[in-house]
Amino acid sequence: MNTAMPQWQAMPAAEPGAHGLATGVLACLGRSAVSALYDEVALYPKPGLVSFVDSGSHSDMDGQTFMRSLFALRHYFGRIALLGAHGADFAELERCGMDAEARMLAATGGVNTHRGAVFTLGLLCAAAGSVWRKGHPLQPDRVRHELQACWGRTLVERAQRTPRLPGGLAARRHGLRSASEEAACGFPVLFETTCPALQAAMARGLDATSARIEALMCTMAVLDDSNLAHRGGREGLAFVQRSAQAFMDCGGMAAQGALQRVADLHTELVIRRLSPGGSADMLSAACWLHRVGPRG
Repeated sequence: MNTAMPQWQAMPAAEPGAHGLATGVLACLGRSAVSALYDEVALYPKPGLVSFVDSGSHSDMDGQTFMRSLFALRHYFGRIALLGAHGADFAELERCGMDAEARMLAATGGVNTHRGAVFTLGLLCAAAGSVWRKGHPLQPDRVRHELQACWGRTLVERAQRTPRLPGGLAARRHGLRSASEEAACGFPVLFETTCPALQAAMARGLDATSARIEALMCTMAVLDDSNLAHRGGREGLAFVQRSAQAFMDCGGMAAQGALQRVADLHTELVIRRLSPGGSADMLSAACWLHRVGPRG
């Protein structure tokens, strides 16, 4: 895992009119988001998910599809961070996200590779832009507070809309917390499970691959993953949650044979055509927070 201090980390908060500095800093935030998405796709084994080794439970995409998507999104996260730094309202963020999603779909031939990340990481980059503009360190709790303070009310209203996408429809049908509702709550699974799990794994001395897999498995055990609900109903979601929790109960990635058990679960999820895409989005966000946060 990249632990080098980002170039912008030691820079002072932008003074009024310091447009060049602000643009460079926030573009660096955006590049870190793309790097975090690469961290996720490059990870293997990863139950049911696309990697450069195989396509997981997906027949319409592979690692190269993800790379085309990342190239299409390479400027988006910096742009939305700049909007956040300028105090943009939610409608402006949403337009920026919709434009990015259109570029993604054009690059992938209509395949949804990163819609969840466009939403989740986009909001987090906007919040980080606002935090940086105010001169605060980019600590996870600061980013979460800024997200809720700036756009929390609108996110709550948005979460009450009638869903149109498959994940949102599945969440409502099964009585689960949707991605929109997760955002309205300030991404509790990300900040209370995924990030702490990643940090704890690194503190125990696990290598980058092992730490990320453990954070993913911890997330899979608790997240109401609408991707899983869409593909496998409540039964599919419950199977993945039980399997991930059993893995952690046996010692996680520190246990003997852990990597093989993750690989075996990957095979099982591919057979069942289950893909924990929401958990993958949380992992990418946690990797991004680690990349941009202050070093102790």
